[in-house]
Amino acid sequence: MSRAAFYCVADERYFLGLVGMLNSLRLLGHREPVYVLDAGLTRDQRELLAPHASVVAGDRATAPWLAKTLAPMRDPAEVMILIDADMIVTRSLAELIAEAAAGRVIAFRNDRPRFVAQWGELLELGTATPRPYVSSGLVVLGGETGSEVLRLLDDRQRRVDMDRTLFGRNEADYPFLYPEQDVLNAILCTRVDADRVDALENRLAPNPPFAGLRLADEATLRCEYADGTQPYVLHHFHRKPWLAPMYHGLFSRLLARLLLGPDVTLRPPADQVPLRMRRGPIARVERARVDVVDVFRRYVLHRTGTAL
Repeated sequence: MSRAAFYCVADERYFLGLVGMLNSLRLLGHREPVYVLDAGLTRDQRELLAPHASVVAGDRATAPWLAKTLAPMRDPAEVMILIDADMIVTRSLAELIAEAAAGRVIAFRNDRPRFVAQWGELLELGTATPRPYVSSGLVVLGGETGSEVLRLLDDRQRRVDMDRTLFGRNEADYPFLYPEQDVLNAILCTRVDADRVDALENRLAPNPPFAGLRLADEATLRCEYADGTQPYVLHHFHRKPWLAPMYHGLFSRLLARLLLGPDVTLRPPADQVPLRMRRGPIARVERARVDVVDVFRRYVLHRTGTAL
């Protein structure tokens, strides 16, 4: 069994995000095994990944949001790091892995708090006690505690009615509106001692628009806040920069560097990278065009009170 391993889920549309995430890990010195659950990758994508990650056959009957547990259940490690393919790692996770190895769970607070008192009863987990609500985007599971959380997550998330979640009818009062994330938090606030869970600040794994964060060193991926704090990851959880034309901001700049940089581990075919993320005068023109359109879109949404 490996001391530590990374696990993620990806399909054809998430491939470029996955490449960026994997390359960021390797650039920061992480040599741990990476397992990718295949939720719909193409043959060419699987072949590109094969030398750099273990591609695990997915269960097409399982929704991608409920598939995070499949690879680590099949190939467990002493410390299992569940990570989304729309994340870029900007700081070594070695200290978190070492801390989790003592039998701890480490995650990052979500940008919005949430607690549903019925979680424990509905999932037969016991009485739920309010705890910080964490994101399921990056979770470090260590030792027996981590293994038990993974086992329960794999089992209890099967009870979620996906038609009622955010990805179905989006019923606002459904206790598991955010499927695997709500189940994870239900487990943490019922079955894990509070002193075994580290819920780190959201600013250490921020979401767009990455307020107050600047790119300090593109070569090393280092980002900083004004007080010198460095986040561990950037999480582009909503619109994906490699899929939707959008402003070439912090995440997009780093992703372009991770897809086409001279020192990356895995390089996708250049013609599969959006033109606005490439180099050269034509790419710069396209980038400027997209920036203007997206800034105007944001202005209109702001004026109309529509969520971004």
